[in-house]
Amino acid sequence: MDRRIRGTALACVLFATGLVTGCTAESPAESRRPATPSRSGAPTQPPRDAGAPQAGAQAGVEAAYRKWGLEPLAAPPAAPAAKPVVLSTGGGRIPVISEIPTQEKIVFLTFDDGAEKDPEFVTMMRELKIPFTMFLTNSAISSDYGYFKKLEALGDGVQNHTLTHPNLRTLGAAAQKQEICGQQTELKDRYGTTPRLFRPPYGNWNEDTRAAAASCGVEAIVLWRESMQIKNMQYQRGDKKLHPGDIILVHFRGPSELKGTTMTEMTANLLRHVQEQGFTIARLEDYL
Repeated sequence: MDRRIRGTALACVLFATGLVTGCTAESPAESRRPATPSRSGAPTQPPRDAGAPQAGAQAGVEAAYRKWGLEPLAAPPAAPAAKPVVLSTGGGRIPVISEIPTQEKIVFLTFDDGAEKDPEFVTMMRELKIPFTMFLTNSAISSDYGYFKKLEALGDGVQNHTLTHPNLRTLGAAAQKQEICGQQTELKDRYGTTPRLFRPPYGNWNEDTRAAAASCGVEAIVLWRESMQIKNMQYQRGDKKLHPGDIILVHFRGPSELKGTTMTEMTANLLRHVQEQGFTIARLEDYL
């Protein structure tokens, strides 16, 4: 008896309890053939269609994208075992970042303020499963804290964008600390977790901002490389292209601020820009 066949048969005897499946004394060529139905109609060997659930899930994703008039984005890579940005946990000089160091063709979505509370946006994000991070201002979200709770329940991060959205460079150190620490407390009370990340309104900050944020328990100040307008992206770099690891700024805004465009329509435009440039979207908190 061929040694390979004899070894296979022996393995099936040893593991007849069912811990190993598909044990038949077959040649490699035979093992790649589809199962042949018996006269009863049942296959003579266990089915090997392990990809069926994945195929069904992929079909569901594609259908969701079609509903919103979009082409599917590629799945993001697995989160890195070691985060590429080292954050401060000791109250020192916290990092200020606009992008994540990576070679992967991924970008990160961040939504600011919280003035617009479009229920269709929640539906869109639930169906498309797009990860993003929210930098929330208390004066904008206080009319409906529950709206952002729905987004948080989808796995989207809640981070700090001050209590009242001032230009922090016009404030002294104590006032800046009140804006940042006060919002840390509000968000912890409303959503159960103290934010680790902070974005200064308008991107304006100074060393008093950095010191105040660190004293409030913030681990990094997060800025951006691109900002989404209504239909087009505004780029900081001259080549007007996305780069691996870029952080994109979007706002919770509605038709009154978007010339009649809804937030979901603006977001769809954004996703088209990302897809057309061959990128996909990853979760910011997985990288810092």
